[in-house]
Amino acid sequence: MKLISWNVNGLRAVMGKNFMEVFTSLDADFFCLQETKLQAGQIDLELPGYFQYWNYAEKKGYSGTAIFTKHEPLSVSYGLGIDEHDHEGRVITLEYNDFYLITVYVPNSQEELKRLEYRMTWEDDFKKYVKKLSEKKGVIFCGDLNVAHKEIDLKNPKTNRRNAGFTDEERDKMTTLLSSGFVDTFRYFYPDMENIYSWWSYRFKSREKNAGWRIDYFIASEDLKDKLKDAKIHTDITGSDHCPVELDIEF
Repeated sequence: MKLISWNVNGLRAVMGKNFMEVFTSLDADFFCLQETKLQAGQIDLELPGYFQYWNYAEKKGYSGTAIFTKHEPLSVSYGLGIDEHDHEGRVITLEYNDFYLITVYVPNSQEELKRLEYRMTWEDDFKKYVKKLSEKKGVIFCGDLNVAHKEIDLKNPKTNRRNAGFTDEERDKMTTLLSSGFVDTFRYFYPDMENIYSWWSYRFKSREKNAGWRIDYFIASEDLKDKLKDAKIHTDITGSDHCPVELDIEF
């Protein structure tokens, strides 16, 4: 099974570029999106053979997630079931016989770390959510997690030390989550691979220089480790400031 996750940074914008071409060529079983920046009824997307699930933010042109899948789920839920977190369209969970699949767009701590305190609350609540699901069956969650976990995961770690996405607090939360029974699938296969990123600022010709960050992930619960086949980062695919990431798994 092939799973793709892509922060499209505005689905309508990327539809006008190359979305359908990318979608068709990757031919994934599951195609998870973040930052769709849509409200219901603002796009009519025909994807024959795929079930579509959308979670929209209440605020227009902001956040939002979607999953397109060839496999009809047993159940679907939206959000974390916590009012404080569930107005921004950040989470969709699909349940299958063998696993849960979650797409998530983690809140950014923002300039001057204005939202760092909220982000810490989110991290704790999201961890509780995935841990509870993992007690029942395997869990895979993917998306823009808005953190570069280790220095290897961004081009300029020293100059970004206290910037959103590379604070000690955010990195520690990621460490805690992974040590509680989860695997960063890309690092599972490629623990030492350098200079491979999934997001580049639109400023300073960052993509041309490959001055990026790896902030898009597939995370799997430990019990699924023996089913993991490969992980990829499609750095050649443009259209957004993020590129798609992939997980191959066999059930």
